[in-house]
Amino acid sequence: MLPLIKNKVQAFWRQGNERSLQVKKNIIYTFLIRGLSVLIGFMLLPLTINYLNPMQYGIWVTIASLVAWINTFDIGLSNGLRNKLAHSLALNEEEAVHRDISTTYALLCCIATAVFVVFYGVGLFFNWNWLLRVPPTVTFDLWPVLVITLASFCIQFILQPVNSILLAMHQPFKASLILLFGQALTYILICALSFFTKGSLYMLVLVASGSPVLVLLLANIYLFATSLKSFMPRFKNVFLKNAKSLMNVSGAFFFIQIGALVLYETDNVVISRILGPQDVTTFNIPFKYFSAISIVFYIIITPYWSAFTDAYARQDFDWIRASVNKLRKFWLAAVGLACVMLLCSDLVYRLWIGKDIAVPWMLSLSIAVYTILQTWMVIHAYLLNGLGKLRVQLILVVTTGIINIPLSVLLVKQVGLPGTVWANIIVMLITNIFITWQCRLIMANKATGIWNK
Repeated sequence: MLPLIKNKVQAFWRQGNERSLQVKKNIIYTFLIRGLSVLIGFMLLPLTINYLNPMQYGIWVTIASLVAWINTFDIGLSNGLRNKLAHSLALNEEEAVHRDISTTYALLCCIATAVFVVFYGVGLFFNWNWLLRVPPTVTFDLWPVLVITLASFCIQFILQPVNSILLAMHQPFKASLILLFGQALTYILICALSFFTKGSLYMLVLVASGSPVLVLLLANIYLFATSLKSFMPRFKNVFLKNAKSLMNVSGAFFFIQIGALVLYETDNVVISRILGPQDVTTFNIPFKYFSAISIVFYIIITPYWSAFTDAYARQDFDWIRASVNKLRKFWLAAVGLACVMLLCSDLVYRLWIGKDIAVPWMLSLSIAVYTILQTWMVIHAYLLNGLGKLRVQLILVVTTGIINIPLSVLLVKQVGLPGTVWANIIVMLITNIFITWQCRLIMANKATGIWNK
């Protein structure tokens, strides 16, 4: 029996071409790293809620959702860089690689500075406590919290292309390692805060926003001094004329990111505005719980984006079709896992969070269904992103983005917390129908017109 298992394992590692073997290696390494990240993330939730309280935690999550919109102002440059690098590396175009990396860093630095100045200037004129429907019992001003979060996101914004470089070089496990170190440092520092200070939203924001930035900064310094030394950004390689080429690839990604934010990051704001910050905390418990499925699925699929780019550059459609079929089998396993997690959800919540916060079963069911639809969408979106076929996605995110927020507001008012998830489910169903059909046409080499753009 043992020799049979040994032979099976050895066959798994040896079968397939170089691209497939690279994907397998990255999935295994990333599983180990992200497994620790998921564990730390789950431990962080009750630790953070207990350090503050459900009301203040809901305020923090809502502010983080608002500031997450800053990421869209890279106008898709990080994802565009990832595609361009993967294509250039596949064709050994070293000069283009150096030029694209340096130009991207320069552009992001200019954009981040402008974004901070504009948002800071405009934000001074708003009453953020009123906008987020913070009750009068909360006496502190939210504006300093928002500024700290904004500054951290802008710095992270400048440093994040290193992750795109690692992904384009088929090394996603290193990007996951950076995330792990950031989460680990956050957890250690929040533990220290719990021992030595009373609940302070200001201190939590400094730690939760600053730790990932510090780790990302150190990762940039270390990687560009060692394994990525030849790709280090340099002023002499900054070509603003090259910005147009980057923008052509990145423009569609920018609008797709906007659509994703409307879908993923407005829920907390809508809930806070209509129901109050405490309900944001209730919403985020099952959302975090079922996100374990999404995280596992992202671990599996992340190496495929750049691998699809490489395969398309080499016109290897057989590999693309085989890979998509394999990912769909993983999706079926994700459906089964979601059903098991739903059945166990009440018990897990009690053991994980305690009995102080009650999570409606309908909310858990809704998020489970949404997670299943999201993982299906990711398979086909990653294929289209890797191939640069973005026109249909672009039309879909604009259309669904227009209807998502008003639909979410309407359903939250009608049915409460599950309403915002129902709105996401409707939007996700529409998206899945169209992009699944587009992928089918592309893999059959029958895509024409808009389906091939």
